[in-house]
Amino acid sequence: MHRSFDDGFPNLFINNAKDIRGHHVAFLASFSSPAVIFEQLSVIFALPRLFVASFTLERFYFGDHVLPCFETGMPLLKQRLHQLPDADNVVIAFPDDGAWKRFHKLLDHFPTVVCAKVREGDKRIVRLKEGDPAGRHVVIVDDLVQSGGTLIECQKVLAAHGANKVSAYVTHAVFPKKSWLRFVHKDGENSNKAFEYFWITDSCANTVKDIANKAPFEVISLAGSIADALQI
Repeated sequence: MHRSFDDGFPNLFINNAKDIRGHHVAFLASFSSPAVIFEQLSVIFALPRLFVASFTLERFYFGDHVLPCFETGMPLLKQRLHQLPDADNVVIAFPDDGAWKRFHKLLDHFPTVVCAKVREGDKRIVRLKEGDPAGRHVVIVDDLVQSGGTLIECQKVLAAHGANKVSAYVTHAVFPKKSWLRFVHKDGENSNKAFEYFWITDSCANTVKDIANKAPFEVISLAGSIADALQI
């Protein structure tokens, strides 16, 4: 079933998702129209998280003679983390099991922490599932941010468990309705509530323009990775 977020990006969910648990799933995707590319990428990312026995992309294409190449921004993040003065004290935090499954092998040089959303009454709240953030510089890693609510809740939990500093990285910073304002450093703000760094890539040009020179944001350019992928 299809819905849209306020910024027009698709918000998809799969009806009767529990029925495919444990089954071998094949997804036939068509990338022939720009209007459906992001929607189908969302489905491709979602299906492996539903505890299927296997997941196969039978066929996918942008056009008759174009084959897409999927790359990741994680190597760029690793480079930046190794430049930090406290690089030997960095711990990677994943906001949920899905993020851990997607990225932990790409960041296996660092210790990890995993958070999870759990139901408490009528609310879903973030809890620390595993790992120890005490005294560490914890970097929350995910692929996309919209309102940023989950990141903020993760930051609170990590700080409550003794994290010395908390930063964040997302590849695609959508931030509809200027929700990035929630993260901008404010005069007199309690440092326990502020993100030390918030790294994003330049995949969303409007966001990059909006957050220019605003702490804690720092933009990591994808240009080099794209050039390498194209073998320029």
